[in-house]
Amino acid sequence: MLSQQSLTENLELIAKQVVEGFIIGLHKSPFHGFSVEFAEHRLYNQGDPLRHIDWRVYGRTDKLFIKRFEEETNLRCCLVIDTSSSMHFPKDERKLSKLQFACLSAASLLQLLKRQLDAACLSLFDEELYYLSDCRSALSHYRMLTTQLEKTLKTDRENAKTNAAAALHQVAEQMHKRSLIIVFSDMMDDAENIEELFSAMQHLRYNKHEVILFHIIDGKQELAFEFENRPYEFVDMESGDRIKLQPQQIKEEYVSRMNAFQQMVENRCHQYRIDRVAVDLSEPVEQVLYSFLLKRNKML
Repeated sequence: MLSQQSLTENLELIAKQVVEGFIIGLHKSPFHGFSVEFAEHRLYNQGDPLRHIDWRVYGRTDKLFIKRFEEETNLRCCLVIDTSSSMHFPKDERKLSKLQFACLSAASLLQLLKRQLDAACLSLFDEELYYLSDCRSALSHYRMLTTQLEKTLKTDRENAKTNAAAALHQVAEQMHKRSLIIVFSDMMDDAENIEELFSAMQHLRYNKHEVILFHIIDGKQELAFEFENRPYEFVDMESGDRIKLQPQQIKEEYVSRMNAFQQMVENRCHQYRIDRVAVDLSEPVEQVLYSFLLKRNKML
């Protein structure tokens, strides 16, 4: 079992061990650069491959034009992490919090991307996007990103709310080249912001980015609402609001609404062609990543 101290002090080493554990089972890279990117049209010359003719343009102009492409061999990946106060749940020495899970997963993916000589950047947000690095592939850059993740793990900002929509819109605006965007979040935004959140994800897709959402939840407490049958005081980690109640009084209604919310997120991700990875904190990081990467490995 990982201790919180070992994670904050040896994140890079632990991430290397995670990657070493599953890299052997992957027959090929689970992440690939976008092979070609459209650049411009030029007039057709005799001998040009017919497969490159833009038949839609021909239909409009009655002239033959060839699509020209820019080669895109390397991948650009942006790791986006929600660091709002709800991501510090659960505060339990016996298991990882959502933020610890996200940072270790991100550090492991950085190790994998570094092996492929791909460019990566890191983005951190809560109420605002407060950190966004350059996208580079240098070894010194990867060390800097891992150091930033370690720093993030040591910071516990109280009552930091979530504004994922604004952050993702900013990422969409600042990532000028087609990229793989991997978001780590518990999606615990205010209910009135959910539509805006998916609008931001649609913005990423509209800009031709591939989007993967690691949706992190504590299944036992947040989904199944498993608590002892006694009075509790529940505290909203982002607003500080408190409420005293007995879990059994609201369990049925809570579970029903939470399941409906999970299904809504899944449906929206499917609608916008976002790959959602449902994460339960009861599962080890290496198991979640390996299952996801193995599935992706088979699809490529």
